[in-house]
Parts: sequence; structure tokens; C-alpha cells
Amino acid sequence: MPIRNSLPLPLQQSALALRRLLGRAPDHRGTADAASDCLQLHLTKALASADGKLTLDVSLRIARGESVALLGPSGSGKTTLLRMLAGLAPADSGHIQAFGTVWLDSARGIALPPRKRRAGLVFQDYALFPNMSARGNLRFALPRGRPPARADDLLDLVGLAGLADRHPAQLSGGQQQRLALARALAAEPELLLLDEPLSALDTRLRRELQDALLALRARHGTTTLLVTHDPAEAQKLADRAVVLEGGRIVADTLPAGLSGSSGESAATGDGRGPALSARVLARVTGTDGEARYRVDCGGQPLLVRTEGGRPLTPGETVRLRPGEWIATPADADPTLIRQAG
Repeated sequence: MPIRNSLPLPLQQSALALRRLLGRAPDHRGTADAASDCLQLHLTKALASADGKLTLDVSLRIARGESVALLGPSGSGKTTLLRMLAGLAPADSGHIQAFGTVWLDSARGIALPPRKRRAGLVFQDYALFPNMSARGNLRFALPRGRPPARADDLLDLVGLAGLADRHPAQLSGGQQQRLALARALAAEPELLLLDEPLSALDTRLRRELQDALLALRARHGTTTLLVTHDPAEAQKLADRAVVLEGGRIVADTLPAGLSGSSGESAATGDGRGPALSARVLARVTGTDGEARYRVDCGGQPLLVRTEGGRPLTPGETVRLRPGEWIATPADADPTLIRQAG
């Protein structure tokens, strides 16, 4: 049953405020407007997809130290967004300001090369140098002037201290991914970009590396943007879940609102993207006389209506698919808007 929804305008701000109350997000309210405390971006790029041409058009603000999961069906622009942030793919237009430094401003002709952006990117396929040892891969990634011994510290950090002289081909898949993470950290990034780094691993290794990522984040507090198709992975690793569909952000919510299990893809078989699980709280009559329903979606209050007007029952659990949401007049339920804000 398709569910249609209206998100309050200040959704991103209210979600972040709620995460602070829950103790899951960094609290920078005293300096929230300071450019040094966040990553801000607006990027556009024409893309080719299986459904034809689409335009990636994304605006996003991420607080320093926050971990954000990026979900959505294949071809929606997730990997392209990460590559534009890292400077590996050009944007058609836009700007990126990262913690006080302008990485990109197309209007002013500014585009820092990848080496000048403090971003570490980890791919699904590891992208390690096969002719270098584990230690050599890390030493190559160290910023100029850093002591070579820093490579051994990083190997110890990811549990590879005893494998420093092995080449990638002599390491297991999980060990190679740990090495790829260590190499990304070697550059001392302010922003860690993870492009489905665990999707090729079996369940046991995936859980081990999820735990390793949590430990690394607890130690370094690095701002992280993670592309994943797994709602359970987003719930475990992220403070916030952003759903991208057709090149646009269609949801920005708490990860707890995502449905699915650790072995289930958030991109459902029909290709319409992840569904959000929500509990029906109460019926609300809008100013147009149409029935709508107040629901709780992972702690985020939303207002929804069903296609065809099918009634919902308080206490019922429904699935909200972002691609089917439509806007509802803001005055449909002023109480909800005050609550969400």
C-alpha cells in the first residue's frame, strides 16, 4: 500500500535536535552557524541512468563529528556525490565548504584538487597498491613530513600489526578492507567517505568491520559519509540517514526509521528505494477535510495520508516509501509542525 507523506520544512534541523536529546549526535549548537563546525554543500551534475538522463541536485549540511548514511536505489547518484566531494569527479555547478575551507565554488572558479581536500575515500574494491606491502601502502598515503613510524601505529589501530610486510594478495578480504580504512586515515582526513566498503564481505567479517569502524570513530571523531544499501548497517554506524532517489534527497531521518534487517537490501526488488517503518499514532483532519495520520518514524514525527484514503488504525505499523511522498499544506496540522520544529 503506497503511503504519502508531508515532511515538516525544518526536518533536518529537528532531526538533529532530536539526536542531540538522545545523545547520538555531536552538540555544536553554540557554534552551529560557524563555517568551521560543519560541511556544507550544494552540488549539481547531469548523470546518465538506466531510466535515462537525470540531474543530481543535492544540498546537505553535516555537523563536525557526525556520521551520515546515504541510501537509495542504484543509479541515484550516491557514489557520484562521494567522488565529487573527494575531487575525483567534477560538478557541473555548486559549492563545498568543509570546516572553514572552500573546496569548491564554481561561481568563483575554485576547485581544490583531491590532494588538497582533507578527505579519505574507501572503495568497495579496496584500491590498494598490489606491489607494496601493507606498511608501504600506508607510508605512501602519509602526509608529507609525518614520520614513517606512523604507518605502524595505524596498522596496530586496525589490528594488522603482525601483517605489516604482507602484500594485499596475501591478505584476506577483511584484512584488505582494514588496510584500506587505515590508508584513508593515514591522510588525517576531516571527512571520511565510505563507498559501500563492507558489501562484498560475508556476514561475520561485515560485523567485525562495523565494530572496527565504530571503534575508529570513537577514537578519532571523524565526520563520516557512508554509502550503504543495508538499513541495519545504517542504524549501527550512523547518526542520520539520508535517502537519495532520482538525484534528489527524498528523506533525511533517524536511521531507526529505516526498515530491513542486516541481510536485507534497502533498495527493494522493485527498485523504488528504501522504505521507512512508521507506527501510526493518531488520525488528524486537515484544513481540506482530508484525513491524515500522525506517525512516529524512528523518533521523527511525520504526517501521512494513504493513497485512496484507506483508513489506518492507531498502533498499526506502515511502510513509507520516500519516492511516493508528496507535500501536504503546512497548516494541515500546526501542532505537528511545532512538535517537529
